[in-house]
Amino acid sequence: MDPKILVEYINNVTVVTLTDEKILEDVDIKALEESLLPLIDQNSGLHMILNFKDVKFLSSAVLGLLIRVSKKVFESDGQLRLCSIDPKIAEIFRITRLDKVFDICADVDEAAASLD
Repeated sequence: MDPKILVEYINNVTVVTLTDEKILEDVDIKALEESLLPLIDQNSGLHMILNFKDVKFLSSAVLGLLIRVSKKVFESDGQLRLCSIDPKIAEIFRITRLDKVFDICADVDEAAASLD
C-alpha cells in the first residue's frame, strides 16, 4: 500500500504532511514507517515537521511509530515538530502525556519558526 504522505522542503526544513484521514491499519502504519525512517537515515541533523492537518483518526500504534521517529531524529542531531493536530487527537496526546514528549505547534509556520 502506498504511504499517504506529501514531502516538501521549505528552506532547511522537511515538511511531511500525512494525507490520510485515518491511520488505523497495520499496513498503513508500516507504509508510513517505511517512508519516514529512510528520510531520517538519509539526512542527519534533519529538521522535520509532521503535519497532521488531514488526519482525523489514528491508532495507538501510530503513537508508537511517532516515538520511534522522534528518537531517530533526536539521535541524528535533528529536531522534530508536530503540527495541525485535530483536537480529538490532541486530547489523546494529553491523556498519554505525549504532549510533554513532542513539541506540538499550531501550524507549519509556527513549527518552522520554532526550529533553530
